[in-house]
Formats: sequence, structure tokens, C-alpha cells
Amino acid sequence: MMLSHSFRTGLTTGFVKGTPSSDIVVALQHLHACAAQVGHPMLLPIIILSYDLSPANDQKQRDARDWLRRLENAVSLRDEVEQQEQYFQDGLLEVDGLNRDLVECHGHVMWKRPQAYHALVGEMDKAMQRFHAKSAADPPPDGPRSRHRSEIDRLHRSMLARLEFYQVKLKGLENYIHTTLARLKVQREALYNIMSQREARLNLEIAGEQRRIAHASKRDSTAMKTISLMGALFLPGTYLASVFSMTFFNFQAGVTDHVASQLWIYFVVTVPLTGAIVGSWWWFDRRREAQYAKDDEDLEKNIDKMEKDIMFHLRKRTMSKANTWNTVSSPPART
Repeated sequence: MMLSHSFRTGLTTGFVKGTPSSDIVVALQHLHACAAQVGHPMLLPIIILSYDLSPANDQKQRDARDWLRRLENAVSLRDEVEQQEQYFQDGLLEVDGLNRDLVECHGHVMWKRPQAYHALVGEMDKAMQRFHAKSAADPPPDGPRSRHRSEIDRLHRSMLARLEFYQVKLKGLENYIHTTLARLKVQREALYNIMSQREARLNLEIAGEQRRIAHASKRDSTAMKTISLMGALFLPGTYLASVFSMTFFNFQAGVTDHVASQLWIYFVVTVPLTGAIVGSWWWFDRRREAQYAKDDEDLEKNIDKMEKDIMFHLRKRTMSKANTWNTVSSPPART
């Protein structure tokens, strides 16, 4: 809205722009009904402000407070919560619905913030004071203009009283909204704590499942190791048996010695070879475990070193700041 008042002609001109949700049309109709008092340039702004700060705004804040009370009952699981509430499904708390309603309730509370209207009322009061000072500086008129000026003066005092009432009302509404926002903040933090607890419980369950999977993998690994060991035990004997099968045993008819006298060579070669293979595998496995342990130790050392470096740089960055938020003066220069 922009207005321009001429003290010579007593006419006020300007333009106003509103949205479909505003009360501009109703305010203009109200202004048309106050044709006898239209000489005051601040009449239309006061009418628009009256519609903006109507009891409907107060009722909306009370509805938001009642909504907040039901949200508090749901978050704290009080006995006042009915099972038919939308925050419960199959006896369980609907966290997503609570979070959505907390955000929407916060939006309702922030609708038409009193701070902006308080500043607007202050500027309107300054404009009215300037208008009154300019009108008082002009010489008093005679005749009908004198009665019109008296009517404007009475209207001016009434409008000043209305602005003073709005200032007090906005101050109380600001405190009311501040309390509502503080309670909303508490409920959001409580809801976040509930969600964090659920996530922690879920992570614990996932960790338990992973631990069971790790144990199952360990058992499978042990079984595979046993199978590998059995293969290592029998493979050399099988291999050597296939090599010596044609010369050490003879089951043909007419042969008196079915087993050759050199059979001991098989055992002399097989047993040491098997022992050498198993011993080599055991030595390699122990060496690999030692290497893994060394790698884990180096990893832990690197993690500790990285943490110390990060803390060192953070402390260095903090100590290198010239000022902090509550520092009155700069620190003394180093010599």
C-alpha cells in the first residue's frame, strides 16, 4: 500500500495490492461505510490492520495450542491419548505422522508473526504523529471545515488508542507464541530422541544379525579348513599309490609274492612327504596370521595418529582465532 495526502485539498490518493486470502475487498467496503471520517489518511491502513489482527488470528493460535497439547500427549504416551487418534496404528506410535503434524503445527504458529505487525504499528504511530503535528501547525479553519477538523481530531485520538491497544495485544500474543514455539521445540527434541532410540535398537539388531552371520561364516571357514586339511592328508598318499600301483602289487595267477619286498619305500616316501606338506601349510598359515595381526596393529596406530592430527589441527585453528563471540577486545599481539 502507498498513500499520499494533500493538506491543501484534504484528499488522500494511492494504491493498494492484495492477495485472494487478504481482506482488501472487505476493508474497502468498510471504508465506504465510513465516508464521514474518510478525511483521515490513516483510516484505511487502520481498517486493514484491524482485519489482519481480528479475533480469527487469536483463535488460530489457540487452535494451534490445542493441537500442540494433543501432540504432547501422543509423544509422551499419556493416558489422555485415545486409541482412535491418527497417531496410533495397530497400537503402535506413528512417528512419521507425528513429525509431519509437528511441522504443520509450527507453520500455523508462525502465521502472521506479531513481531512484524508490532513494527508496522510503530511505523503507523509515527505517521499519525507527523500528520497530527502538521495539522496542528496549520491555522484553525472556520465554519464547516472547523467541525470537520474536530471530527478528524476525535477520529485521530480513537485511532491512536486503537494502535496502543494493538501494541499491547501484539506483545501478549508474542509471548503466547514464544511459549508455543518453546513447547514445540521440546516435543521435536523428544521425538528425535525416540527416533534415535529406535535407530539405535535397529542398529543393535543389525549388529546381532551380522555377528551371527560372522559366526556362521567362521564355522563354515573352519569346516572348509578341515576339508582342506583332510585333502592335504590323503592327496599325497593317493598320488603315490597311483604311481606305485603297477610295481608293488601283483595279483595275477601263479604269483606267490603278491606284495613286492620294496613296499616299505612307499611308506618311507609318503609319510615324510605328507608331514612336509602339512608342516608347510601350518607354517604358512601362522605366518599369514602374524601378518594380519601386524596389519591390524598398523591400522590401529594409523587411526590413533589420524585422530591426534585432527585434534591438533582443531586446537590450532581454535587458538589462532583473533576474537570469539564474547570477546570484548582483541588479544594482545605476540612478541
